[in-house]
Amino acid sequence: MREFLELYEENSEKIEYYLQESLKNIGRLSPHKNYNFIQLFNLFPSLELVYIVNKDSKVQISPDVYKHKTDNKGKDKDRSHLLSKLELKDNYIALSKPYISSATRNNCITVSIKEGDEIIFLDFRLDILLEKLNLIELHKPFHSITKAFYLFVGFTMIALATITILFSLYDFGIYLFKNQDIKLELMFKPIIALTLGIAIFDLAKTILEQEVFFKSYAKNSRVETKMITKFLITIIIALSIEALIVVFKIAIADYDKMINALYLIAGVSLILIALSIFIYFTKKKK
Repeated sequence: MREFLELYEENSEKIEYYLQESLKNIGRLSPHKNYNFIQLFNLFPSLELVYIVNKDSKVQISPDVYKHKTDNKGKDKDRSHLLSKLELKDNYIALSKPYISSATRNNCITVSIKEGDEIIFLDFRLDILLEKLNLIELHKPFHSITKAFYLFVGFTMIALATITILFSLYDFGIYLFKNQDIKLELMFKPIIALTLGIAIFDLAKTILEQEVFFKSYAKNSRVETKMITKFLITIIIALSIEALIVVFKIAIADYDKMINALYLIAGVSLILIALSIFIYFTKKKK
């Protein structure tokens, strides 16, 4: 919803001009009510609901007309509250801001047209309208497939992250009960597993949020930057812990191989420097 609202605010003049001019070119809409406005539904794929209100009483005098059905639930209801939310654009045309329709539960824009003693209300679905104007790209079969794929991958990653954490804790528990001597390096292994589990879970959560539950149809560099930053920070923490373990092991058992620990620490430092440069240029660009 937020993404659609942002796109609407950026292109509101273009959207309103398209609706006004398109409806003006059709001419009077009253003759279409004898055929349940079927021609309008064919002309406007984004049109999802039409109904008529009496100009004086502000009461709905027609059923709710959808493309393939009609519904009498809205008939005889007072629609004065809707008229107060409309912004007059012409002598007889008024438009609303985007809102969630109580009838269809979709994000829509309402256009009202005065014709004689009647006011004709037309609800246009916002996402399809934005697609019609090439402001977003929608391909429902493709997005359904990708959504299912991301759903599978996301929950699989969460399951693997959980298994990794549980196995590391199980392995550590078995070691504690079977061995009397506790080595320092073995204390760090569950910490590394937990850190990697958090990284995998966080990546899976971001994928599910952005591609499944709150699908984004436009590129959002802020979200991508945040995801990359959080993932790399978690990996750097895990590598830093591993480097610390290597230093302890070499210092105790084989001091001559300390150069290997230096290489690992230098590699972690390079990743940290690269991440810092990435964050700097990202903020500078904003």
